[in-house]
Amino acid sequence: MAAGTTLFALRDARKPGADVLILNGYPFAEDVPLSEGDEVVLIRRGEKPSEEELRAQMVSRHGPGVHAQVEKAFVGIAGCGGLGSAVAVALARTGVGHLLLVDFDVVEPSNLNRQQFFIDQLGELKVEALKANLARINPYIRVEALNRCLTLENIPETFAACDVVAECFDRADMKRDIAIAMRQSLPDTPLVTASGLAGFGPSNTIRTRRVFRNVWLVGDGETAARPGRGLLAPRVGIAASHQANAVLRLLLGEAQKDGEEA
Repeated sequence: MAAGTTLFALRDARKPGADVLILNGYPFAEDVPLSEGDEVVLIRRGEKPSEEELRAQMVSRHGPGVHAQVEKAFVGIAGCGGLGSAVAVALARTGVGHLLLVDFDVVEPSNLNRQQFFIDQLGELKVEALKANLARINPYIRVEALNRCLTLENIPETFAACDVVAECFDRADMKRDIAIAMRQSLPDTPLVTASGLAGFGPSNTIRTRRVFRNVWLVGDGETAARPGRGLLAPRVGIAASHQANAVLRLLLGEAQKDGEEA
């Protein structure tokens, strides 16, 4: 780069007509001088950035150390409903390099009040519909879709290679089974589980806390779904964001500190 080069001059030389000019991770609408070491990404509206361009933007936003750790991570998501679909979206946007989606259900009309699906996906397998949606968010991460009903017997083999597992079931028996299977067969793999997030109670009663050596629990621990108190998008979304953030902190080595909440 020649001395005295500006952002607009670089655009005109490298990609005339670029609409979005990203300098060191931030969009600029005005011309500014460039310095040695600056990172510039030039995008035309409607043009999909290359894998290298998208990665450069994410590194600028996250910081090189953070992105280097998340892009090599492998996270399992057990259940792709209200919690799981939102956890998957958050982790895909964060750039987690490998996601395993596991569910056996299809998208139903009753799911649309809180789950990350669209009305034209009704009747599709949840794992396949979610995989397609994640590809629209970040086509450069690896997403595996496994249409499987998880049991005590197959949970260990399903998640054996994962760095962290997020439990996102609705059913109490399936929550119990994954906790038992992980503790018995995968005791060194962190599990982020959830309980108590129905209704429209206060947001701040949803917490993340460490309940066993390698288990983190999200929720208020009380408000289960029942007639008159359903599962609604805002509170489910809050809990899902807690889970995704706990997963991120585990991947970065932050949540494992003794006595610290995630």
